[in-house]
Amino acid sequence: MTINEFQSLIEDIYYNKDSMRGLPSTFMWFIEEVGELAQALRGGNRDELAEEFADVLAWLATTASIAGVNLEQATQKYASGCPKCGQIPCNCPEPAGCSPRQG
Repeated sequence: MTINEFQSLIEDIYYNKDSMRGLPSTFMWFIEEVGELAQALRGGNRDELAEEFADVLAWLATTASIAGVNLEQATQKYASGCPKCGQIPCNCPEPAGCSPRQG
C-alpha cells in the first residue's frame, strides 16, 4: 500500500468523524497515540509495538487530511536525502544535525 492509498483509506474510514471533531482535537488524539507508542517502546512486545506504530500512522494520516496535507507529497522533502546537507545518510555535524525531529 502506498502512502496515498493509506491516507485515502483512513479518510474513507474516519474523515467524516475526525473532521467534525476538528483539527485541534484530532491532533490531541494523535499525541495520545504517540504517548501510547512511547509506553510500548519502553516495554512492549513486537505485536504491541506494531499496533501502536499503526495507530500513530493512522492518526497522523487523518490529522494531515483534515489539515489539507497530502502526506506522500510532503515526504518529497526527503526524496533527495537530508534536506540540510543533501546526503544519504545525513552527514550534518552533531549536535547541529538535521534529524527529522528537528525540522
